[in-house]
Parts: sequence; C-alpha cells; structure tokens
Amino acid sequence: MHPFEAETLVEQLTDTRYAAHVSPAWSIGDNPNGGYLVSIVLRALAEQVPHPDPLSLTTHFLRPGLPDTACEVEVALVRTGRTLSTVRASLQQDGKSRLEVLGAFGDLAQSAGVDADISVTPPPMPAPDACVPRSGDAQGVTLPIMSRLDVRLHPQHAAPGATGKPEMTGWIRFTEERPPDTRCLCLFADAFPPSPFGLLGGVGWVPTLELTVHVRRKPASGWIQGQFIADDLNHGRLVESGALWDSTGQLVAQSRQLGLVLDRS
Repeated sequence: MHPFEAETLVEQLTDTRYAAHVSPAWSIGDNPNGGYLVSIVLRALAEQVPHPDPLSLTTHFLRPGLPDTACEVEVALVRTGRTLSTVRASLQQDGKSRLEVLGAFGDLAQSAGVDADISVTPPPMPAPDACVPRSGDAQGVTLPIMSRLDVRLHPQHAAPGATGKPEMTGWIRFTEERPPDTRCLCLFADAFPPSPFGLLGGVGWVPTLELTVHVRRKPASGWIQGQFIADDLNHGRLVESGALWDSTGQLVAQSRQLGLVLDRS
C-alpha cells in the first residue's frame, strides 16, 4: 500500500463516524499539513457518497492538528442526487474540532452540460529536472512532508525573495510516484511554499484559515505543475490564488486560500 493510502486510512466506527491516525510524516514544522488532514477527511467522505470525485471542497482550519495522534472524522450527508452529492465533515483530535469541511462530489468522467474550449493555460516552466527541490533550509522550517512529496521549484522562485514578486511555481508528485487522482489534488494545492516567500524572503509560519479547492478534470499520470500568486496581503492576512495542471497541460484544479503571514517571533 502506498504511504498516502496507508496514512490516510480510516476505520468506520458508526454510520457517520470514522477513526484514523495522523502520521507525523506529513508535517511542516511541528504541524500536520492542512492538505494532508483534508485527505483523511476525503477518505471518510468517499465512504458516504456514490460519486467518485470531489468537485469543490471548502475547509475552515480552526486550530492546528496534532501529529502522531489519533483523530475522528464525523460525516453528515447533506444531500445526494443523480449528479451531485453535498457533504460536510469535522476532523477532531483531543476532543476539539481541528477543521470543518463542506464538499460537493460528482463524476468528472460524465458530462453535466455544455462544453466549450475555455480554460487556463499553464505558464512557461523549466522541466522538473531543471528545477530546485524544495528545502526547509530556504524557508527556515523542518519539512518531514518532503519524505512523502517531491516538490521542485522554478529556479527563479527557489531562493528567498529572489523574484521580487509574491509568486511560487513548480512541480509536484508523490516521492514513490503514485499516479495523481482527483483526491490528491487537494493535498497538492496546499504543499508548495507560501507565495509571499518570493517577495518577502524569509517569512514565519503561514497558517491557512480557509482553503477552497475546485477540481476541474481527472489528472493524467506524471508530474503536476503548480502556480500560486498572492492577490492581497494586508495586516498579515493573505489571499492567494492557485492552479494545478497535469502532464498534458490540462487544468485540473484551482484554489483560493485565506491565510495569515506571521513573523518569525
């Protein structure tokens, strides 16, 4: 079993409640990555809905997760129909809710209406072998998650403050080259360095308050290309837009994040 499958595994306790264990292998610093915690929730949600693909997930992060600790996921099916299921879930540890999720599921292999050639094209990007592996040294934080994910940054974006722009671009895949699917796109959308890194250089912790991911297409095998741009930063509150493309250049997900940019003190 691939580590992503093993470390997001859930055990059903009741009709709507699941148990899991938060692995420390997916942490950034001392905290589990938010996209990883969402991936655990997605495993529980998949048990409840008849549709295979998350179309939209909005997650509110209430407090940091606890690494190497048990968790429980409570799921509620809001509505299910022929083409769409709506669900919500809560991930809890130590008696406290860590995140709340509202999601819509469907089947991206099935048409839901009119089609047109309207999409977002990926920006020019050096090949993965010409990019720089993500390093905790550059950001000043330990990155256990890099034992699970292979993240390669555009050479112009890899050094602190190098571009003078609040932008981060690069490539991502699992270290053991598990093929990407619609469920892992929510993880990939939250696994790059924060976009203000390119403008501000060394920044402290950048916790996510709310993250919405729209999954647009089933990804092809291979690397996933990412671009993340800070649209607004005011009094430490960040709004960031992101996009992911598969190895064929097809847009597979878009994200919007509200976070905090904290200093190192």
